[in-house]
Amino acid sequence: MSFELPKLSYAYDALEPYIDAQTMEIHHSKHHAAYTSKLNGAIEGSELEGKSIEELLANVSNHSTAVRNNGGGFYNHNLYWEIMAPGGASQPEGDLLKAINDSLGSVDKFKEAFANAAATRFGSGWAWLVKQGDSLVVSSTPNQDNPLMDVADVKGTPILGIDVWEHAYYLKYQNKRPDYIDAFWKVINWGEVAKRFKG
Repeated sequence: MSFELPKLSYAYDALEPYIDAQTMEIHHSKHHAAYTSKLNGAIEGSELEGKSIEELLANVSNHSTAVRNNGGGFYNHNLYWEIMAPGGASQPEGDLLKAINDSLGSVDKFKEAFANAAATRFGSGWAWLVKQGDSLVVSSTPNQDNPLMDVADVKGTPILGIDVWEHAYYLKYQNKRPDYIDAFWKVINWGEVAKRFKG
């Protein structure tokens, strides 16, 4: 069974003014659609057909560059759309808040570390909040890599991620990546992040 581009649970303009509708539409219907299509092409007719995306990424060093790049692009964007929502909750709470405080010192220290990881990722890539057992760490990866991959420097389960490829922000923010990162805090769906932490 082939992978499918997921439908968004909100309209392309729902994250305005923080993420603009034109960027959302191009990002989802062009970029994410292309990763999905190319991933299906890369595994078609091979022993990888029928495997879950997590299974593909866990042993990605054994697969082609096309599987690594497009599999990562498919998974990363699925997570990205789901951990954002219109009028996102203002702060993490409950077990997630406790884990952030225990692992990273405070919400403010977490935000500082996460924003720094996103701002200083050279070229294209992602910044992550990663679950490792009961602990949380902040990391970043190049291109479409992620912490599920056996090639990642920091391994674990990503529960929050920000796309810092220029296609994610350039129409609205141009070269001002830090402004996009600041805006991202306004659209995080902390309930979804907490669900992924518990999961």
